[in-house]
Parts: sequence; structure tokens; C-alpha cells
Amino acid sequence: MDKKITSALISVYHKENLEPLVQLLNKQGVQLYSTGGTLAFIKNLGIAAMAVEDLTGYPAVFGGRVKTLHPKVFGGILYRREDAQDRQQAAEYDIPAIDLVVVDLYPFEETVSSGAGPDDIIEKIDIGGISLIRAAAKNYRDTLVVSSRSQYAEVIDLLTTGNGTTTLEQRQRFATYAFAISSHYDTQIYNYFNQAGEYNFFKESILTTRTLRYGENPHQQGWFYGHLEELFEQLNGKALSYNNLVDIDAAMHLMAEFADETAFAILKHTNACGAATGATVKEAYEKALAADPLSAFGGVLITNRPLDMAAAEEIHKLFFEVLVAPDFEEEALALLKGKKNRILLKNKGALTGQRQFKSLLNGVIAQDKDLHTDSPADLQTVTERAPDEEETAAMLFAAKICKHAKSNAIVLARPGQMLASGVGQTSRVDAVQQAIAKAQRFGFDLQGAALASDAFFPFPDSIEVAAKAGITAFLQPGGSVKDQDSIDFCNKNGLSMVFTGKRHFKH
Repeated sequence: MDKKITSALISVYHKENLEPLVQLLNKQGVQLYSTGGTLAFIKNLGIAAMAVEDLTGYPAVFGGRVKTLHPKVFGGILYRREDAQDRQQAAEYDIPAIDLVVVDLYPFEETVSSGAGPDDIIEKIDIGGISLIRAAAKNYRDTLVVSSRSQYAEVIDLLTTGNGTTTLEQRQRFATYAFAISSHYDTQIYNYFNQAGEYNFFKESILTTRTLRYGENPHQQGWFYGHLEELFEQLNGKALSYNNLVDIDAAMHLMAEFADETAFAILKHTNACGAATGATVKEAYEKALAADPLSAFGGVLITNRPLDMAAAEEIHKLFFEVLVAPDFEEEALALLKGKKNRILLKNKGALTGQRQFKSLLNGVIAQDKDLHTDSPADLQTVTERAPDEEETAAMLFAAKICKHAKSNAIVLARPGQMLASGVGQTSRVDAVQQAIAKAQRFGFDLQGAALASDAFFPFPDSIEVAAKAGITAFLQPGGSVKDQDSIDFCNKNGLSMVFTGKRHFKH
């Protein structure tokens, strides 16, 4: 249902970048209504606009606290254009239709952050603005709402392309933006009033909303809903981005596999490009870095032990985005803070929850988290030669990494050290070849190494490729109708293979 914009209410706190939008609306013959400083801004451009007080017959009162709260304003936004009774009442009370609402909110959050006093903070609780945004968003079938200056460029493009006409889908999308903004705004006000945490009955039902710099890409808006402060204390660096958070979540889940060992992992795009255990954090880091020092550039780093100076001196040589550790020695922290944009996070707690969620197909799917870690008790030897102690340790280590890699996934390892991985491939042979090529490129001898696969081998071709490279031990869940072909190849070539009975696909 397309709608032509013929009238607009513009009342904003921030006027940066507003001029091009006002100029466009004027060019398209849109009747403008405005208030206070925004009205003066528009008139200074030489563009005509009607003061809201002339529309309502009432001036702004109570120091500007009440300007737009009037039936002629809200009636013009909310009345349903297709409803005969609404149209009759609009005509009876001389209520003009308002097709576009451009409103932003008083800077409440910024005022709190500035250290302003209670009186200033209270005056930055927007009443008219939030009401206008909600009203226009509610009536998105007839009204387009623009609730942030960050949306001006998109709206200008939309109105230019559509010659002042908007579609129902476009209006609904901007209504969604509006409710996200109003939700965040109200949450910040709640957090201010509940600083002492007295009203804990709200704690489970209200999530802190954090507006991110952008989403996966700069043209996408991003938000985080949750209590990030319960997991981390940020000690240095710029604000966390959407992609940072996705990678940090993957890093936290991977590190949870190594509670009993000193471990270090380096991730890029949620996949480990290096992971290792060691007697010290420095040793674990150096072994992890060796797996792929090229991909480690700009990565997310994580360890499960306090970060000491010896490790910090080595890590400081690398350009990275994020480092997560349960604590930082004072000297180590001072050194790493030498790069102001480095994000240093002190991990204060473990991930909780038994389920994970994903939006798709206009809905949400949920599943239990994959909390099973393959252990010696899961291993069923299916070949004539059983793996020796070193091969078993290498396979179990590889399995921990493989569980957290994108499918199809293959991980090559020795005890306590990932050598390489093949991830996100459309065939398992491709994943094996990728892993072998990476390991060889970085100088690893694969003779006697172990391989873990996140799912079964449908044919023995992957085993053949790996065996030629020197790999002697294989871990997989089993379950293919052609499992015996892989087992027969291993038996013929003196290789060992174990089944775990647990697939770890990660789409």
C-alpha cells in the first residue's frame, strides 16, 4: 500500500544533516509543521513552515515541556486513513493528516554520562518526542516515522527514488527502527532510576540495550541486548562492534573446553586459526600463533589464565582487535594499553544458558547448546590398530577445536597444539586439502599427526588424501553407510580410527 507524503511534522534536538531532507520535502511540495528551534532552523533556510502552536491554538507551555501533546497533532498522526469514521472525525475537528514524522529524542544517555546534576537529567527525559515516535510507528500503515538523524540519508534516497511515495514495507521497517530506539531510551531511563539495583524484580525482564557502531557491515545498524557488564570489564580500547561480539562469543565457547589446562586461542571470523595448551600462557600463545601467524593479524585472542608480562611482551608484537583474559598483571596491562584502540577485556564470569537462538524465515529457531565434549570414554576403536597414547591425546585436542569450527570442518593436531584447519567447505575432501595445505605452508611435519572431523566421511577419499600427507590417526562420529570403506583403507595402511558417536555440525 503506497502512500504519498503531503505533510510532515519536523521537531528535532539535533539539527546536523537536517537541511538536505527539509530541502527535498519543500521541493516535493510537502506541508511542513514544526516547533521551536527546528521551526527557526527551517525558516532560516527560506522555507515556509507552520508552527505547531498555530495548528493547535495553544502555545508551548511549562518551559517547553508541553508543545506537541494535542489532539490536532496526535490525531493527524494516528487517524486511520482507510477508516470512514476516523476520516469523518478528522474533518469534523479540522485535524490535518500528518504523513511523515521526523523526531529525535533529548540526549538523556549523553547527559547522564556527562555527570550532569539530577535536574538537568530529568529535563532530558523526552515526553513529546517519544510519544510522537511511538504514535507514528504504531500507525505505520499511513505514516512514515524517522526517529534518528542516522536515518536521514536513507530517507532522502527513499523519497527521491519514490518521488515522495513510500511503500508499506518501507514504513514498517522504519517503525521497527523507531521501536528499537524507544526501547533503548526507556531502558536507559530505567537504569538511571534503578542504579542501586533496588527493584530487582525487573532484572530478568529488562535487558540492557547497547547501540553498536554498526552491524556486520557499515550500512547495517546493530544492537546488543543483554548484560555484557556481568561478563566483562573493558580495560582499554574502542567500543565493541557487532563483529567483535560475535567473535568473542565464539572464543568464549571454545575456551570453555579447556578449564583444566592453560590454553590460548586466536580466532578470525569465529574460527580458530590457532589454539594450544602449554605450561605457561606465553608457551600456549606461541604454539597457537605458529599455526597461522598470517590469519592471526587483526584477530580475537583469548586465554583462560591471568595474562603475565612474559606473555604480554610477545603478544604486544602482534596487531590484534581483542584480547580476553581472566586478569592482567599490572605491568602487562600497562604494556598492552600502549595501543589505544586495542580492546582488552577482563572476563568476570562464564557463559550460561542451555539454549541458543537464531532468527530466520520471519521467525526464530532454538536448540540446546552443544555442551558435549568428546572424551576418552566416547572413543570406539574401529580399526585393527588402536591409536597410541600420543595419537589419542592429539585426536581429543583436535576434536575440541573442530566442534567450534564452521562445517564442513577438519582440524589437524598434535597433543596440545592445533596445526591447521579446513573450515566452511562444501566438501569434506576440500576441508582436508585446505587443512593440509595450511599446515605445510607454515612448516609443520604431519607425519604421525591426528585428524578430527566434525561429521562422518561419506567416502574414503578424505582419508586417502590425509594419509598421503603422513596423518596416522582419525577421529570422526561415524554413521555413514560407507563407514566400512574408510575402516578398510585404514586397516590396509596401518592407520588408526575411532568413532565418537557424536556429530558436531556448526552451520
